[in-house]
Amino acid sequence: MNTKPGKPVIPTIGIIKWLTFLMFMMFAMTTDAVGVIIPEVMKQFKLSMTAAGMMHYTPMVAIAFGGAFLGFVADRLGRKNTIIIGLSLFALNSYLYIAGNSFAFFLSLMIVAGIAIGIFKTGALALIGDISKSTTEHTSTMNTVEGFFAVGAIIGPAIVTYFLSIGIEWKWLYVVAGTLCVILIAIALLVKYPVTIKKAEEPVNLKGTWLLMKDPYAIGFSTGAFLYVAVECSIYVWMPTLISGYSGNAVFIATYALSIFFILRAAGRFLGSWVMAKFNWTLVLSIFSFLILVCFIGSVIWGVSVAVILLPLTGLFMSVIYPTLNSKGISCFPKTKHGSVAGIILFFTAAGAAIGPLAMGAVSDAFGHIKYGFVLAAIFAGLLFLGALVNFIFNPTKQRLQKLDESEYENA
Repeated sequence: MNTKPGKPVIPTIGIIKWLTFLMFMMFAMTTDAVGVIIPEVMKQFKLSMTAAGMMHYTPMVAIAFGGAFLGFVADRLGRKNTIIIGLSLFALNSYLYIAGNSFAFFLSLMIVAGIAIGIFKTGALALIGDISKSTTEHTSTMNTVEGFFAVGAIIGPAIVTYFLSIGIEWKWLYVVAGTLCVILIAIALLVKYPVTIKKAEEPVNLKGTWLLMKDPYAIGFSTGAFLYVAVECSIYVWMPTLISGYSGNAVFIATYALSIFFILRAAGRFLGSWVMAKFNWTLVLSIFSFLILVCFIGSVIWGVSVAVILLPLTGLFMSVIYPTLNSKGISCFPKTKHGSVAGIILFFTAAGAAIGPLAMGAVSDAFGHIKYGFVLAAIFAGLLFLGALVNFIFNPTKQRLQKLDESEYENA
């Protein structure tokens, strides 16, 4: 696999990076604002928690299937075309929120948005490989990208909260996101993207994507992504329920626990861009996943009085886990397969976001308290740490990443 020869255009690469950063921030504004939107939807349409929860689970499932079934499009049509198609669908869909006013209508738009995200996100993830000079730089850039996603996760809920405070409906958040999307499309149309050339004998279709599912590297990193996201979602979906009613000495922290978690996660990802460029990534993942496990075990054993401190703190330790798993999983394959692999990992990511909180809710209902859901989350965290530890001890990706560094990035 080679890219077309030509003079490197550094300013263009810089613009492409910023477009990618803003893309991730933009869609995080909508996906991570759902937690603030759900209570409004419940009041507006007189829904149960289970029914209103579909505003979270449905788009996650749509993203999962969008990644799994359409990830290969980024390898077949090219990164730029795929990103523009996905962004165009997302923008049009976002403006439609002001055209209706029923729960079924909004839920349908959530599904389309999930599919659109699955399309342009796999294109953007594949693009990161094209603009990176090594697998190490790939991981560093991925942490920065996810840092902007984390910033979007802070901005989105803040916009909804502000809109509601001045009497504007929550659905106008999607108009804001759609407008930002249009701006990104306009800039993307004017920028020249790197061209990735595939070998003639390489099939680029859905069948090729499913063949990658047999690869142990694809499955290994995808499983890690599933476990991580299940753990992460336990914080922003169920932590507020766990610490509700807290009246100890850390009332201020309890009040802003979710905001503290998101801020630490965002800051940690920008810091992680530097950390992953300087230190052994397998060691960093092992240490941070162990600290996450300690925080969850401490929260389960000592209860809410300790959980109010430890659970928000996990944002700092979680920060580098997902971007690194995602990056290394994609980097274990040639650039011509980056879209397909990104789609597979995205499928498991979204599945974790949907199944993890749902399983925690079911366990909590069965045993009568949300703390039992966090016992399940601690088990997920334990499995994540075990996988990271095995990866650190045996380092199965070392030779494969070195080989791809030489074949895919040496002339980048």
